[in-house]
Amino acid sequence: MRELTGKQREVLGFMRSFQARHGVPPTVREIAERFRVTPRAAFDHLRALERKGALQRRPSAGRISRALTLVEPVEPRVYRPVPILGRIAAGAPILAEENREGELPIAPTALADRGEDVFALRVRGQSMIDAHICDGDLVLVRRQESAQPNDIVVVMLGSEAGGDAEATVKRYLRDGQRVVLKPENPAMKPIVVEPGGREVKILGKVIGLLRGF
Repeated sequence: MRELTGKQREVLGFMRSFQARHGVPPTVREIAERFRVTPRAAFDHLRALERKGALQRRPSAGRISRALTLVEPVEPRVYRPVPILGRIAAGAPILAEENREGELPIAPTALADRGEDVFALRVRGQSMIDAHICDGDLVLVRRQESAQPNDIVVVMLGSEAGGDAEATVKRYLRDGQRVVLKPENPAMKPIVVEPGGREVKILGKVIGLLRGF
């Protein structure tokens, strides 16, 4: 096989992972959408990969990208569907079925305990930017009801005025009997909960971060 350019290696890698998940190569349009290029540019990448011996042609009545297949067979990979959950709505529990936005396929071997108790949460706001958690990111959360000081956790926080509860991602600290939920943004103040004050329920610990999904 002739040497590939960086972009050609990226396209080939995407085709491998796509075929491992779906059993067929991606279409030209799916490649174009993944790399934010025109279908024509995606088509040119496929042609170049064919010329360099990374793809081979097979008889097919379908579209060109389905006629070009990987030279080396790809073994199907097993993924665990990690649920993607939105922010809390109208006081409903954040883990409720109606808060699901979709699923995230992750190899069980990439997660502790094979991801049995892991969910993903879409972050809103800028309160954790100094911890490199930005608006729109997905955080991977392991369900647990306790935390150690300095853990970044997902917390269900009761309302002070008897309204809806809210879910928040913060760094967990203790100051004596007080719970301190510290943002990682110097422009924002920590949430300090006195003993006997509003309810603080830990839903899980943040164990990973995904961006661009």
